[in-house]
Amino acid sequence: MEGEAQEYKPMEFKEEDEEEVTEPVSPTGQYFNSSVLSICILAVLESEVPIDDSLTMTLLKDVFLPINPRFSSIMVDDKNGVKQWKRVEVQLQNHVNIPIFPTGLSTTSYDSYFNDYISRIARKQFPQSQPLWEIHLVKYPTSKAAGNIIFKLHHALGDGFSLMGALLSCLQRADNPSLSLTFPSLQFPSNPDCSFSKLNINVPKCISSIFNTISDFGWSLLKSSFVEDSRSPIRSGDEEVQFKPIVISTITFSLDHIKQIKSRLGVTINDVITGIIFYGTRLYMQNVDDKSTNARSTALVLLNTRVIGGYRSVKEMVKPDAESPWGNQFGFLHVSVPELTDSRFSKPLECVTIAREIIQRKRSSLAVNLTGRLLEVLRKFRGPESLTITMVSYAGKLIVAVGTEKGFMDSQKFKSCLETAFEMISKSSCEIPSGII
Repeated sequence: MEGEAQEYKPMEFKEEDEEEVTEPVSPTGQYFNSSVLSICILAVLESEVPIDDSLTMTLLKDVFLPINPRFSSIMVDDKNGVKQWKRVEVQLQNHVNIPIFPTGLSTTSYDSYFNDYISRIARKQFPQSQPLWEIHLVKYPTSKAAGNIIFKLHHALGDGFSLMGALLSCLQRADNPSLSLTFPSLQFPSNPDCSFSKLNINVPKCISSIFNTISDFGWSLLKSSFVEDSRSPIRSGDEEVQFKPIVISTITFSLDHIKQIKSRLGVTINDVITGIIFYGTRLYMQNVDDKSTNARSTALVLLNTRVIGGYRSVKEMVKPDAESPWGNQFGFLHVSVPELTDSRFSKPLECVTIAREIIQRKRSSLAVNLTGRLLEVLRKFRGPESLTITMVSYAGKLIVAVGTEKGFMDSQKFKSCLETAFEMISKSSCEIPSGII
């Protein structure tokens, strides 16, 4: 059943069920769980000790399910075809999976079994007759952990901020469990350049922002509806690529090492990471097919549109007047992957320069908010492509998760190209004066 596409069958809404409906499904949630597209989030918790599943059902019933009604709800279509959340009785045994692997293998062998397993469940769609989440307990030791817990959550339930809030709500402080979790707050510098509430209006920057917004929004509209990328080593062009099996792999970089590159070049961490992704992607394309080096390739970047000042508990997010409410709050932007000539491949820092220019330009654009509204209007979007990249940083590490179309892309070769890009950018950064790029 690996990668098998399942037919989407919406649940029927009956009038006697009306009192059980908690709320309408947001436009974004409807889009993410449709016959065209189904997007899920896979989160892996690595355990330092072997996993004991004796309290799993109790914790799910008493701690996880009460966090938010959506964990106990399914999507149904009302008489007008509009999706609604309907509360149901959760059969927990249908949501907990414990895979069985051969016993007595090495951690390297279990790495392979684990990677195959997570790639397999990534493409399996949720049954529409039960709430849209699963937990997988992998009790076999890998090279990274004594055991792994995989959370598979449908994106219609909420964005990463909401779901991380849910996860953190299940935890307690080690020093005093009776106290609430606290995290350092983020401080954002004010930017009065385009503020009409102050007298010091920076007219040139306001004009630039308007121009960039119109340009970016127009380009996203064209890419969403009319303009297609070239077929290349990272895009098969198969119309049913979203139903093809994928291979999920991860690469870990030292966050301190990336910060050192950032300091030497006088750029941001995002500039460095984006430059590595750009450069590594083009290296892979050149490695597979020399003629594809300058093929038209576009990255679809999902950006959270929340103004996040720090951690918010689930109780705070579900309040009617919540500053950062539960749900999906993000937009998307199309970013062209820089085309690199042979001469520029000898200058890997140019990718960081280009990445910085792109990011600075996008920061002065409001298109991400407009494209979020566009999604609500169009309710359609091109499905996933042959390559997806997600990043998360914690505990001094940057983990890059790569999803590649199985049988089309070489996941190990792509990982190698990203590592090569990182090494070349790092080496090049050491050869220039600090802060000069």
